[in-house]
Amino acid sequence: MAVSHADWGARFAPTLDDIEALASQALRELPEPFKSLAAEVTCSVAEFAEDDVLEGFGMESPFELMGLFSGIGMTEDGAMPQTGQLPNTVYLYRRAILDYWAENDDNTLGEVVTHVLIHELGHHFGFSDEDMEAIEAAADAE
Repeated sequence: MAVSHADWGARFAPTLDDIEALASQALRELPEPFKSLAAEVTCSVAEFAEDDVLEGFGMESPFELMGLFSGIGMTEDGAMPQTGQLPNTVYLYRRAILDYWAENDDNTLGEVVTHVLIHELGHHFGFSDEDMEAIEAAADAE
């Protein structure tokens, strides 16, 4: 169903809480065993990545980074954090996600949030960016 111009007049951009709700739903819908293995990973939503994070990746624009995994992945240190270790966290960056969503009309916002979340959880499971790109390419080819 098409949305008329009048329907958009009272709408607002999705908030941090809206993105967090989409991420929470995606986490609840993960299949096992991934759901259990990711149970201790926290999810945090911010407007943009911090400047030092962007600099660490050599990025000039905060719109370049939609998500980040922070912590020690399962293949590096096992599934259980050591005493004093901060919890593994997936950060989702609202403005970068919204920018991507606005420029790519072939996905819903929920699909974009889910994709970024799963990509970052992949790092928790020990996959590199290259590993995940290969997995995504294979899935797209099916």
